[in-house]
This record gives sequence, C-alpha cells and structure tokens, in this order.
Amino acid sequence: MAKKFYITTPIYYPSGNWHIGHCYTTVICDALARFHKLLGEDVFFLTGTDEHGQKVEKEALRRGVTPMEFVDPLVSELKDMWRLLDVGYDRFIRTTDEDHVQAVQRIYQKLYESGDVYKSEYEGYYCTPCESFWTESQLVGGKCPDCGREVTRQKEESYFFRLSKYAPALLEHYEKHPEFLQPKSRVNEMVNNFLKAGLNDFSVSRTTVKWGVPLPFDRKHTAYVWIDALLNYITALGYGSENDSLYQTYWPAELQMVGKEIVRFHSIIWPAILMALGEPLPQQIYGHGWLLIGGEKLSKSKENARPELTDPYELVKRYGADAVRYYLLREIPFGSDGEYTGERFLQRVNADLANDLGNLVSRTQAMIAQNFDGKLPPRGKEEGPDGELIAAAEGAFEKVRAAMDALNAPDALAEIFAVVSRANKYIDETTPWLLAKDPAKRERLGAVLYNLAETVRIVAILLKPFLTRASAAILKSFSFDEGAGFHTLSFGGLRAGCRVEKLPPLFPRFDVKKELAAVADMLAAKSKAEEKPKAESGQGKPLISIEEFGKAELKVGEVIACERVPKSDKLLHETVRIGGEVRSVVSGIAKFYTPEEMVGKKVVVVTNLKPVTLRGVLSEGMLLCAEDGQGNLALVSPERPVESGGTVR
Repeated sequence: MAKKFYITTPIYYPSGNWHIGHCYTTVICDALARFHKLLGEDVFFLTGTDEHGQKVEKEALRRGVTPMEFVDPLVSELKDMWRLLDVGYDRFIRTTDEDHVQAVQRIYQKLYESGDVYKSEYEGYYCTPCESFWTESQLVGGKCPDCGREVTRQKEESYFFRLSKYAPALLEHYEKHPEFLQPKSRVNEMVNNFLKAGLNDFSVSRTTVKWGVPLPFDRKHTAYVWIDALLNYITALGYGSENDSLYQTYWPAELQMVGKEIVRFHSIIWPAILMALGEPLPQQIYGHGWLLIGGEKLSKSKENARPELTDPYELVKRYGADAVRYYLLREIPFGSDGEYTGERFLQRVNADLANDLGNLVSRTQAMIAQNFDGKLPPRGKEEGPDGELIAAAEGAFEKVRAAMDALNAPDALAEIFAVVSRANKYIDETTPWLLAKDPAKRERLGAVLYNLAETVRIVAILLKPFLTRASAAILKSFSFDEGAGFHTLSFGGLRAGCRVEKLPPLFPRFDVKKELAAVADMLAAKSKAEEKPKAESGQGKPLISIEEFGKAELKVGEVIACERVPKSDKLLHETVRIGGEVRSVVSGIAKFYTPEEMVGKKVVVVTNLKPVTLRGVLSEGMLLCAEDGQGNLALVSPERPVESGGTVR
C-alpha cells in the first residue's frame, strides 16, 4: 500500500481582492503535493473558501445582494486563479457546502453533549475583518493586534468552548512532539504568550450573525466562523458522515500550512477541539512568513500594493505561470518574511529561467538538430568531465528530497539549478562546437550531447512539482513520457535515436529597466482609466435656469462605513446613511481621504443620479467636493449639524 500524504492550506475568505501574496501558501502546498505524488505516495491536497461570518454578511448587505450571491462569483474567481497557476487540489471545499454544514452541526452537538460547549455570556473586543475576539490586554493601541484595525466591544449570549480544560494536554503535546509546530519561533510565541499564560474558555457562537451554520441545539445561534473554518480539515474527508473512508485513510494530516498570523487558531484552538472530539492531532502545523513590500505585509487595502505589479492575473499574463510559481518557491526564504519587488522578480526570471535553464535547453537541442538531424546520438563512453556531470545529475534527487522533507522549496530549487549550472559549465569544458568541426570526433560529440540531453531530462523531472508547464514541454520535446515520476531518474533514460524537437524559447529575457518602465506605464494607464472624470471648473459652462438646477436632488448623508475599492488607487467605497435609507457610493477621493477618516463624516450626496457600477462596485450617488487650483479635493459638508437625510437647497 502506498504511503499517504494529506496536506492542507488555510481556506480563504473570498474577498475578490487577490494579489500575489494570496498565492504563496497554495503554490507551496501544490508543489509539496506534486512532489509526494511523484514519490508514488497517495496524496490528498485540500484547499477552499471560508464563506460565513460578519464580513460577508455586511458586504452583501452593502451591495444589496444575498451572501451567497456575493460569494459565488468570488469563489469562481479564486478557482480561476488556481487554474491559472496550475494548482491541482484534490478537493476545493466551501464552508457553504451542505456536507460541511451538516458535519459542523454534528460536531457542535457532540461537543455540547460532552459538556465541552456550554452557554454563557460573552463580553469583549471583536475585529470584524479578522473575525477574531481579543481581550483588552491583547489589543495594541486599542486596535486589533493582527491587522491594526478598529475593534468593537460586544456583549451577547454565547456558547463557549472549554479551552482552559485542554491547556495541560496541549503543553504536554508540545513537549512530546517538538516537530508539531514549526518553525521554532512560532513555538516560543504560542507556549510563552498563550499556553503558559493560561487559556480562557472562548466564545464559539454568535446571535448577531445570521450568515453561518445554525447550532442544532439552539437555532438562535450560529457557529463562530473560525470554528466553522477549522473543522473543514476533517469535514472535507467525511468525518462523522455515513462514508468516512477518506477520513480513515488520510487523517491525521501530515502537514497543515498556514500564515503566521493565524497560527494561534491552528496550533492551540484546533488541536484542543480535536482532543475534545477524541481524534488524533495533525503531525505538523507550519506557520510561514509573509510576502512584504517596503517592509510591510502585502495588502491591496494598503498603499504598499501600488508601486508593484501584484495582480496574479496580470503577472501570469505577462510572464507565465511558471515564472510566478518559480519566484514564490525560490525567492522567499521559507518560514521567514520575504520582500517582493518587480525588479527582484525580473532579475530572478532572467538569471535562473532565461539565462541558465532556457539557455541550456536551447543550446542542447540546437546542437542535436544541427549535428544529428534532430535525433539523439548514442550515449558513448565516459571521459573527461562526464563523470562529474553524471554524478551531479544522479545525486541531485536525494538533496532535493532532503530539502523538501524539511519544507524548504528554495533549497530544493537551488539544488536543481546547481545541476543546470554544472551542465552549462560542461558545455564550456567539452566545447561541442569545436568537436563538430572534426569528423574524427563525431562519436565524442554524440556522447557529449547525449549527456547534456539526459541531464536536461533529469532536471525536467525534478522540476515537475515547481515548473509545471516548462517541465512537461521539455520532456515532450525529448520524446520522453511527460508523466514520468522520480523512479525514472537514473542516468541513461533517454533512448538513442529518439526525436528531439527544438522548443521556442521557454522564458524570454527582459530588459529590467525597460520592463519596469512599461509596467509603471501600464499601471498608470489602468489607474487613469479607473479614475472618475473630475468635475470641470465651471468656467465657460452655459448658464442654466433654476428649474434645471432643481433637477439635482442633494441631501445630507452620514458615512457609516468605508473601504478602498479592490484594484484601484483612486476609488473609495462609502456606505452612506441618508435618512432611513442606506446607499452604496463610489468616489474618486482615495488620494485625499483614508477609509478611517471618512467614517462618521456628514457629506452632501447627489441622490438622483442613475446608478452605475465602477470596478464591480455599485454606486448610487455622488459626493460633492470642492477643488482648488492644485487639483486638491475637499468634501462639501454642512456648516452646522444637520440630520442625515436633510435636503440641500
């Protein structure tokens, strides 16, 4: 029976505001899953979406749609992104899937009957964007310690999970299983800041959020979104259902990969729930670092997303899926934060993919085409530097495997490209262009080109988990099975006389300065196209009558929520209360006001404009602004306090 390997990513909130940082965890897990499949293991790779909770409920309300109508197209976008990046999951779970909902209800019922879930009252601080509860001592400057946003104090009836009961067992597990949480820096944080400091029971239900899984024993309550989300790792396998064969096969998971900001949920709350259920714990939780720009976590809602091309769709369209996958897997030191810049991206693509790998494949195939009519010559006898090249090619797998066992994709790729480098050096050492000029050395030329072709084949197989498209193209061009696994890595796998097709350049080489300038121009043009046309100064406009002016309906509104519009530098999305009505308004004022500044402001709204959709967001009005001669904008507001809904005359 094949060894099994179960790997999971955290499931994603379907924001639709995707950037390259969202791709990091899933691309890593995809590479690991592919690697273990090539080892001949029985692999199950899970990812999905976390669709319940207050964030989704509020956003759907703002847009005037149901929560499901809001999330459905965003889930499709995410699946499209994974297809674009060749992410080959075995199941994509949605927390709205009926089998998941039923399983969550069964699990809550079991915990309630065992006494591990009980009714009480919750009072504390809640961060809606993170869907996280915090005590006052955990806040940083009165704000959420994870995202830095405002929190609200909430008090409501709630069901609690007896987390405190499992603190001793969790500490014991950490002591007996030092590999359980990696890297070590995460262990120190969890043990010292949480476990040893003492665990409190925590709220696992809400009465104020209707968009969630109803508790089977109290329909007024819905499951806390984080518990709902964590349970997907076992509900996806049929845990507690009539058919739990997948659960019996794959659980416990060998690896659960998460970002460092959600390690607390996965390394304390999640194992405690499993203990309460009497189920085994995953073998390892790995909390990796962040993708940074300018030293800060990459985020489309922050300014740092602006200077660089971070949209995965644009990146793949411009550079190819393999280039994006390679950068994420090679450039970021695993377990630590990694800096992303367009310059570093292009330099890595140029150096490794275009110059080293692409050049090796191109030169090898060109010389076979020129000298042997595109047919692979026989292997021939070894001499000179042949042995070193063969040893490097044959010895690479064990080094790559050791790196991947340590979850170190950058080192695994470094080992593969060490073979590429050795092969390029071999070309310089053997000078096949000189051998080709001497008919007496034709046999030696054939041996050199065979060794190069065979090294390229081995490299292509080793690259299959990482460069999904280039590796397949290379193997096909050498008439070798594209589905070949690691069992075919012995030197000498290519058959003499097989057809070698010359590939077009696998990876184009970029002039970094010109490409960065072109990207900057593209982003500027895109931003300009998104920007709402500015109001004209009024000079030279024709006079209008009072009746014509009276056609505009102007009312006082109050901004009750505000956020940046995804993929736009200029636009803010305001939720405005106008009397008893709430409207969605999009304004081109992001350069002059932050979302935080906007909340609570009294504004003047043109309320009888025809609704339009800007960047996928409905706009049902326009905020009035004044503009100076320098292009600066200031909102028009009532001089004195006026009730929301008041008419401007």
